[in-house]
Amino acid sequence: MPDRLIATATASIPRTLAVCVAAMLPALLVATRGFGLTWFGAAALYFVVWWTLLFAVLPFRARDDGTQPFVPGQDPGAPPLPQMRRKALWTTLVSDVVFVGAVAAFPLAGL
Repeated sequence: MPDRLIATATASIPRTLAVCVAAMLPALLVATRGFGLTWFGAAALYFVVWWTLLFAVLPFRARDDGTQPFVPGQDPGAPPLPQMRRKALWTTLVSDVVFVGAVAAFPLAGL
């Protein structure tokens, strides 16, 4: 079921973008309303968290099922099926948790 739901949510680039934005907005709302960050500050921090976690998510499920031919000029170490839309959604979901945890830790650090 989760795989089918993720496949539906990432069927196209516009749909993936819409789902990622819809998943990101509650985290930004918690940061601005609950912890007093400005929208710009919350968005900037979220961007940094998202971009950092993208590099952690990139290696997962980068598989070669053997059906994709090698493209001349392509780096031999590059996966033929990178599944970037799926990884963008997973990065967004993980970033929500990490971002809210980081923002919740700000008062403890005196920030």
